[in-house]
Amino acid sequence: MELTGTVDISMKDVLTNEIKGQVIFPDDKVYEETRKVYNAMINKHPGMIIKCIDAADVITAVNFARENKLLIAIRGGGHNGGGLGLCDGGMVIDLSEIKFVRVNAEDDTVRIGAGNLWSEVDHATHAFGLAVPSGMISSTGVAGLTLGGGIGYLARKYGLTIDSLLEVDMVMADGAYLTVNNHQYPDLFWAIRGGGGNFGIVTSFKFQGHPVKTVYGGPMLWPIEQAEEVMKWYDTFIETAEEDLNGFIATMIIPGPPFPDFLHNKQFCGIVWCYLGDPKNTEEVFKSARELKPIFEHLGEMPYPAIQSMFDELMPPGLQWYWRADFFNELGPELRKQHKKFGSQIPTPLSQMHLYPINGAASRKKNSETAWAYRDAKYAGVIVGVDPDPANAVKITKWCKDYWEALHPYSAGGAYSNFLMNEGEERIKASYKGNYDRLVEVKRKYDPKNLFRVNQNIKP
Repeated sequence: MELTGTVDISMKDVLTNEIKGQVIFPDDKVYEETRKVYNAMINKHPGMIIKCIDAADVITAVNFARENKLLIAIRGGGHNGGGLGLCDGGMVIDLSEIKFVRVNAEDDTVRIGAGNLWSEVDHATHAFGLAVPSGMISSTGVAGLTLGGGIGYLARKYGLTIDSLLEVDMVMADGAYLTVNNHQYPDLFWAIRGGGGNFGIVTSFKFQGHPVKTVYGGPMLWPIEQAEEVMKWYDTFIETAEEDLNGFIATMIIPGPPFPDFLHNKQFCGIVWCYLGDPKNTEEVFKSARELKPIFEHLGEMPYPAIQSMFDELMPPGLQWYWRADFFNELGPELRKQHKKFGSQIPTPLSQMHLYPINGAASRKKNSETAWAYRDAKYAGVIVGVDPDPANAVKITKWCKDYWEALHPYSAGGAYSNFLMNEGEERIKASYKGNYDRLVEVKRKYDPKNLFRVNQNIKP
């Protein structure tokens, strides 16, 4: 299907009569602000933006775009590193106004709108003593993180975000509205759990909530010179650590407050911990980590939403971002050496590398059980070049690429799709491994003309 249609002003009147939400064109005052996404390095100019307020608006927008052969981008929280919630010249279907969080106290399930951010979900579920596994920054959108898989603080205890997903409502390429779960359209339900926005537009999600109220956690820092030692210890430690404990490794610079002055603008190897167990056990749980003599730690008991939002203020919308990523099966000596080298050369205070563990509950499903194909990897790694100044875009991008190229020979091959930039079809195939052909079959069945292609695209 050639999406050769162009947007013209006459379309606005037609859509304004049919769309209950907002129809925004480039000459509207709110256009410039509305088209912005989280990553300020992305600068695309859609022909129109449809701010949908319900599923009916989404159906209308999809049908209109298909009939007029318009390119479609779908935006939820707008956090995607590659800017896949935007396009040039076509239609952006913006879901940010489709917001609701409904907790069912009888079965601890949670129904969430496609426009919600995780901070809103955490606020609603915390009152019930529940949480849904998500990521590490609470300003992230529910939709994009979920459809890509969802790695976060609760992964070792409760699995990936998709492992708690029970059902979705979604609008298909032909305008049909489906309720999709293990019993209805099971092939589609399999595909959306990790396969991204390739198959349709999800308007609501139903999750199983899990008992989480307070956690014990926070950052622990060592000078970057200790990176190899800390990573070697962690690689062994996390294999047998109780599943109530999670912690991701980082190479990073401390940019400033709220950290103390003596840490500012220095490079560190850090671990950010999150422990769900009894606080009385924390001395024993963290004993071996403390034997490595961290230069700083700030661990304590806190509500779960507090650890989820701990780094939100450091990473506001509007920064320049460049991402590269890979999966890893171990932290061998050559890999540790490269982390120390590039962790010592971090170009800007917000640029960093993270390694998220995938073992525990996240690893118990087989690679074939969902579209997410790296259950057998031990870590999902990501390197991000970040800075507020566009003048530093080249510098942070080069550091990120060089770091990635040094690590990639020791990787498991593919990358977590939510961490991919626009890296080409081969990288997408590598990231779905043995699940790729099955994903192509599902794509061919539900979106044979590839209407939904502004994503990590699985071509039909």
